[in-house]
Amino acid sequence: MADILFLAHRLPWPPDKGDKIRSFHLLRHLAARHRVRLGAFVDDPADRDGARNLSGLCAELFLRPLGRPRLIRRALSGLVAGEPLSVAAYADPAMHGWVRERLRSCDLALAFSGQSARFLLDPPSPLPWLLDLVDCDSEKWRALAASGRGPRRRLYAREADRLLVFERRAVAAASKTFLVTRAEADLLVERAPETGDRVAVLENGVDADFFAPERAGPDPWGEPGPPRLVFTGVMDYAPNVEAVRWLASEVLPRLRRTIGRVRFAIVGAQPNRSVQRLADPPDLLVIGRVPDVRPWLGHADLAVAPLQIARGVQNKVLEAMAMAKPVVASSAAATGLHAQPGRDFLVADGALEATEAITALLREPARARAIGAAGRLYVRRRHDWSATLAPLDAVVSALLERPRRAIRPPLPC
Repeated sequence: MADILFLAHRLPWPPDKGDKIRSFHLLRHLAARHRVRLGAFVDDPADRDGARNLSGLCAELFLRPLGRPRLIRRALSGLVAGEPLSVAAYADPAMHGWVRERLRSCDLALAFSGQSARFLLDPPSPLPWLLDLVDCDSEKWRALAASGRGPRRRLYAREADRLLVFERRAVAAASKTFLVTRAEADLLVERAPETGDRVAVLENGVDADFFAPERAGPDPWGEPGPPRLVFTGVMDYAPNVEAVRWLASEVLPRLRRTIGRVRFAIVGAQPNRSVQRLADPPDLLVIGRVPDVRPWLGHADLAVAPLQIARGVQNKVLEAMAMAKPVVASSAAATGLHAQPGRDFLVADGALEATEAITALLREPARARAIGAAGRLYVRRRHDWSATLAPLDAVVSALLERPRRAIRPPLPC
């Protein structure tokens, strides 16, 4: 049993959105085999009370508050320093000090996300360490720049360029870097050819025993009858916001002309004003944060994921499939899945395709049930966490068995 330092840019609790789901399962997986010391930021005060749920997993917790004003101030300091803003936002002296102390006694470190890697780069970690980038964040900013306008476009392009430099530096210093799909790993190697032998794939999983149709619980929708569509995700995240606004304006009117009344629930924390303005009860519901998304998924007719910008594997898609719900996803949201379109889920791009796919499922309940069942079978076969995290065990064991390496100086920014 080893002492592992686990750093996360966001507290891995509650596991109710993409990065927190992945970081929680990595943490739990490692804690079942080793002593884990967790250093993380808390960007939502409501999450801090939930830290007690992690105290049983971790030998030590060090949590730092990170409210929005402080996050913005620190991010803006990156303009002066020439850093990526999303990395500068986490420049926390107290976390730096705590990490330096723990590096003296731990055997291995893991940084979840590039933001956490900064604490192992400056000064360089004396320990071998792993980096879970999840996906190429720099490419997300590049995609946002391509669709942005004016000053925002220039800012996004700057972030993409600076973040790629930082990602290359971090990957060069880490013993191994994980990405969520082979496509993301190949993209990183294409952008940074020198990283080729330092990256590996660690796919996302889903707890199919927890996300199971028989565990849907009481029906939260209220009124029975009209078909029900559901979208789950954090609702201040730009790609999610864009997706639900698009579906509400471009697809729902077509569906209502085609099949009549349809209800649509947007379920996820922190809906911004543009999402809140979509609310039109009882047919368009903006639910906000819920303690458990399973009732909303389990009592829906189908789940939708019409994201135009998406990286890696979407947890929202895996969870809906685990609940045996047919899913209609965009090509972007389907990236990284090994499932078979048409059998395990449906892919639809554009308002006409999405309308036709949703209409077909609502008019053919037997087909919808078959696709839902096939989707659940797929996630049980390919996305069980114990299987997807097996490569992590192999890398950790190999690093713990070898002598501590000499510190390799990080590449300059």
